[in-house]
Amino acid sequence: MAITKQYLKSKPVCKVTFTVPAEEAKKVAVVGSFNEWNTKKAVQLKKLKNGNFKGTVDLEKDNSYEFRYLVDGKTYANDEQADSYAWNDYAAAENCILNL
Repeated sequence: MAITKQYLKSKPVCKVTFTVPAEEAKKVAVVGSFNEWNTKKAVQLKKLKNGNFKGTVDLEKDNSYEFRYLVDGKTYANDEQADSYAWNDYAAAENCILNL
């Protein structure tokens, strides 16, 4: 898994690219505090020929966001390249933290 951050000079925005290797998966999405954990507003990642899923989202910089990957609409996964992790009592699991 990989997270790439590209800060824009013209706007207070960071383009965050998520890359998830999941050859067996049919779909992978990113849900988090930036889309209110709403699976209908989730950022759908595009499946590449090499089996990875990739997608980019614009997020306001100088903020922290919690997120997780949602694989095939049922399994949540974390990214080992997250900036940190925070325990979530509701999910009884850790969420990834993205600091911009």
